[in-house]
Amino acid sequence: MQEKIIDFSQYTSIKIGTPHLVSILETPQDYYTLSQETSSLKILGKANNLLISPKAKNLVMLGKNFDYIKDCGDCLEVGAMTPSGKIFSYAKSHNLGGFEFLSGLPGSLGGIIKMNAGLKEYEIKNSLLGILCVRDSARLDFVPTQDLGLAYRSSQISTLIFAGILKKQADFNPNLVELFKTMRNNQPKEPSFGSCFKNPKGNYAGALIEKVGLKGKRFGRNQSLCFSPIHANFLVNLGNSDFFEALELINLAQNKVQEECGILLQKEVQILE
Repeated sequence: MQEKIIDFSQYTSIKIGTPHLVSILETPQDYYTLSQETSSLKILGKANNLLISPKAKNLVMLGKNFDYIKDCGDCLEVGAMTPSGKIFSYAKSHNLGGFEFLSGLPGSLGGIIKMNAGLKEYEIKNSLLGILCVRDSARLDFVPTQDLGLAYRSSQISTLIFAGILKKQADFNPNLVELFKTMRNNQPKEPSFGSCFKNPKGNYAGALIEKVGLKGKRFGRNQSLCFSPIHANFLVNLGNSDFFEALELINLAQNKVQEECGILLQKEVQILE
């Protein structure tokens, strides 16, 4: 195990944060040892939907040796730090279906599984057989998908994911790739979390944020934060913004939508304080 200073104003997708000391885990034993010492480890991946407080402590992430794809015959074992683009390219070149939605979706497999990421009805849980994780010892255990509590943009996973076991399904569909590309054309290009809130049942978070007058309105000391005028569910950072400004704007949107529309928006962005 090693330690590394990471500047999260550069590392996170929203480009907001401060430098932090992070423990880089090279083996399951590293994680098991740390988890015995503290129950408040904060797990990081590629930080694509993450807002990290300047006061955050006990940050950990997997090392580069957990970026791999292993063909196991009827399934794939994929390391949790493997980027989505690498998995997509592998599926395309090996004619495997079910991974088309990963085109243009940022992040690594661990975070994608943790959030059951996807687009519309296309989600990682549809291709997931289970995960490898540490439970009662330093060895890796297999936990099947049905025990992970995967739901819309959420899961009940509280431990570190070391790898995902994915189905091998024939017939990569390029038409789906084009469909997803079209669906993503209305997403802003500025630094963001991706979707800030989950869509309430029967409604859209972006439409509700627009309804309460927050779409495109600038906030922060530098007027550098806003819910994008292109898609109001994307909180974008247009300059030098900080954790407290972003948190304040997220809370403001929740409060205004609840007061004016009677709906409590559930955060999709993960906040480490």
